[in-house]
Amino acid sequence: MKKVWVAGIVFLGVIVFSCGIVSASETRGTKITMAVEFVSHAACAHIARAKGWFKKEGLQVAAFDNYVTGTALAGALSKKNIDAAYLCVIPAIVAYANGGVKLKVVCGTHRYGYGLLVNPARVSDPRDLLRKDIRVACTREGSPTDAVMHKTCDRYHLNARQLSEKALRMPPPMILLALETGRIDAGFCCEQFPSMGVQAGFRELTSARDLWPEMQGSVLIVTDNLIRRSPESIRKLVRITKKATAFIHAHPEDASRITAEALTAIRGKLFPFKMTNTLQKLSITPKAVKRALFQQMACTTAIDIKSIQQEIDYISSLGYIKRFDAHDIVDLRWLHEK
Repeated sequence: MKKVWVAGIVFLGVIVFSCGIVSASETRGTKITMAVEFVSHAACAHIARAKGWFKKEGLQVAAFDNYVTGTALAGALSKKNIDAAYLCVIPAIVAYANGGVKLKVVCGTHRYGYGLLVNPARVSDPRDLLRKDIRVACTREGSPTDAVMHKTCDRYHLNARQLSEKALRMPPPMILLALETGRIDAGFCCEQFPSMGVQAGFRELTSARDLWPEMQGSVLIVTDNLIRRSPESIRKLVRITKKATAFIHAHPEDASRITAEALTAIRGKLFPFKMTNTLQKLSITPKAVKRALFQQMACTTAIDIKSIQQEIDYISSLGYIKRFDAHDIVDLRWLHEK
């Protein structure tokens, strides 16, 4: 892995954001612990929780932890007692390959959901990213947005090593704040942050939809321990995820509002007070979430194992993991039940 040195506030921000989580409790039923990312990728989980569908299915969600990045969540999988998580598939792959986490992908939640957000006054073409005066940010190496950054280099014939070495590494909320304060000119981040940036006057120059056909975004994963302990709980989680995904398509306004409200509530608990005040200038609005869900993501529970294999192969080619067969981490028996 390459070492990336980031000064001052950026370095401190990574520490704060990588460690931050916030929990809540549910009652009754089979007890499970869950985790999600602080992004619209986990919309189905937030909708299901707001609607009380976990309780109705008899699941007691003893913890509902929120992580600022999928990478931080993936790291927690090897250290904390997490039974199930909604997270980006690439961090799940890395957790399995490098962290020894025994997990299975049992259901999809969306495709795509990553983009390059720029200050249009400074950047008008992806080739501008290599200019010496352009400051670029991305999440850490081995993350989904890092993979999208490399795909951008592939598409536009950029020097990937040069771009990777100049990129400041920081989590998505800080990328948006750094753009807002003029500390950077461009940043690769995951939804809802590009949509929030567009709302604030920035431009999404390219996205995973443009760069990576059928890219699997996030998934529902469960641990082997939960499979042994309570396969019925997995059946219920998949059923709930299908129900919430159908709700997103049937009720786009309500789905966007519920997700925006959930993320806004979490933000107030997840970040330091000073950062929360700054973030309030960049609101997580239903409009931004709707753009994320319906323009930049394709919400679906379907899984194409070939797509998973392509992602494994790609991040393996970048040197982040050793290649393995996608069938080792994909178990779709519950998804295919009627």
